[in-house]
Amino acid sequence: MSFDEFMITGERIFNLRRMINVRRGISRKDDTLPPRILTHKLEGGTMGNLPFLGLMLNEYYAHRGWSEEGIPTKEKLAKLGL
Repeated sequence: MSFDEFMITGERIFNLRRMINVRRGISRKDDTLPPRILTHKLEGGTMGNLPFLGLMLNEYYAHRGWSEEGIPTKEKLAKLGL
């Protein structure tokens, strides 16, 4: 198996796992950071700089080839042969 085939296999597994979770009701609302990170008292250079999760999710979903709700698109699934 070449490196590229290995990477595609990993992406197929990741997307298949996401589709199973979507079928079970997982959606964007479930993609969040641990409460400790969202409520932890920030100090030093991080003070007042909680991550903007909505923007981060938009960028992550776009990178994965998923919809804005975190669902793999038909095009992405077709490209991966799923």
